[in-house]
Amino acid sequence: MPYVNIQITAGASEEEKAELIRDVTDSLVRVLNKKPEHTHVVVQEIAEENWGFAGLPTKQWRQKQS
Repeated sequence: MPYVNIQITAGASEEEKAELIRDVTDSLVRVLNKKPEHTHVVVQEIAEENWGFAGLPTKQWRQKQS
């Protein structure tokens, strides 16, 4: 039973999350021959202030990119 956890910063639309779930499920079916009815995909939205990379909180990193 595959379990996939996708963590993203908050703000994706319901349609975008549905597309992620569909595409990940389709990939598991195609590549690993998994049954879609046994595949679980969880999309977790993390508040931007709780996410960081490259040693910076997301907001600060984005400001540096501008």
